[in-house]
Amino acid sequence: MLRFILLSILLTILFRAVSRLWAGVVRGMQNGNAAAGGRTGGAGVPQRGVQMVRDPVCGTFVVPGNAVALGAGGERLYFCSAECRDKYRSKSESNHAPAHGRTA
Repeated sequence: MLRFILLSILLTILFRAVSRLWAGVVRGMQNGNAAAGGRTGGAGVPQRGVQMVRDPVCGTFVVPGNAVALGAGGERLYFCSAECRDKYRSKSESNHAPAHGRTA
């Protein structure tokens, strides 16, 4: 009798798991068809990608609209934070500073 109860509980859990898996597959296929048809859902894949730029200091990729920008030498550089921008500025200023002492 105990074996029958445990088997029925196991089969019930297994049946529910398989039915939820199948429902997820069907839902995913329907959302995929909606995206392919041009309709967008609430939290779907974006239809168009955004070109990202790389921070020259730390190498992080950032969206230009959310980045800290700096115009340098006719080009525009993008940074992930004000700290990275300040590091870049201090590094470029030290490279342009006159050398003191002997040079090779």
